[in-house]
Amino acid sequence: MTVLVVFESHWGNTEQIARSIAAGIEDEGPAVRVASVMDAPTTLDGVELLVAGGPTHAFSMSRESSRLSAVRQGSTTGSAAIGLREYLQALVDHHQHSRIATFDTRVLAARRFPGSAARAAVRLVRREGFAVDHEPESFWVRDSSGPLEEGELDRARRWGHDLAAGLRRLG
Repeated sequence: MTVLVVFESHWGNTEQIARSIAAGIEDEGPAVRVASVMDAPTTLDGVELLVAGGPTHAFSMSRESSRLSAVRQGSTTGSAAIGLREYLQALVDHHQHSRIATFDTRVLAARRFPGSAARAAVRLVRREGFAVDHEPESFWVRDSSGPLEEGELDRARRWGHDLAAGLRRLG
């Protein structure tokens, strides 16, 4: 069983969450590869589950303009050119791959506001024919640049355990 965890991260928070999710999946046995949207493969041969996540920008997945804004604010990682949206749109041979789970990071102060990169990603991949077996998950940061809210890395690892358990049930 192979799992690919792909992330978009500008401040490192979403990458930390992605790596914690991957650790939770690995705890349960499946082989996991973690990659940035800039380096992740778009052909998913042999991947049984794609876990994809990014930061919520302006109530959805990032766009070039919101990524440029992050760079202007001092973001040290990520790319203005490619984000989660572009990665998901670039996937090829996706009919060989039927499962996806999505996550995002969101600013705690916006908890009551609608909109989520993970939910927007689900809408996009469902239109492309992916099966979504898990509800999108949001993880909280205190501010755009972080840090992560207390306990979020542990919660991400537990979510990774849940994803792996779901794979076993389906497998």
